[in-house]
Amino acid sequence: MEIQMNVNQYKKINHSVGVMMLHLEWCTKYRYKMFRKLKYKNLITACIRKSASGNYIKIIEMNVQPDHVHCVVEVSFVMSASKTLQILKGGSAFLFFKFHPKAKLRYPRGHLWSRGKFASSVGFVQLDSVKEYVRNQSVHHNTDFI
Repeated sequence: MEIQMNVNQYKKINHSVGVMMLHLEWCTKYRYKMFRKLKYKNLITACIRKSASGNYIKIIEMNVQPDHVHCVVEVSFVMSASKTLQILKGGSAFLFFKFHPKAKLRYPRGHLWSRGKFASSVGFVQLDSVKEYVRNQSVHHNTDFI
């Protein structure tokens, strides 16, 4: 099987050519199932997308489970995986508590996400496989939302 790369898939930015894609995963603190209800799943999805769009992070694929999030993103060369996760986790938690103040009863200190995280670089060859993996998390975890 021959993989053909389209030159247009790479970005040209300030003397740099290329693209950095990451597969990210992070969990709620204490693995509480905060997003079991569809309205909270939709809220955190919107919060993550808002945090990403304000910081030049392009979400390629995302799947929110009751107690964790999988995300495939495209970021600039100057942004590390750690910085990307800091922006997505911190920004989404801030917005989530802003629009769902009762969540502070569960997390009085405002820490929605656990300290742990997963990050892996993704190339064009793996991109379709990783996107499929993220899409099928509901089947993998056998989750239904209320």
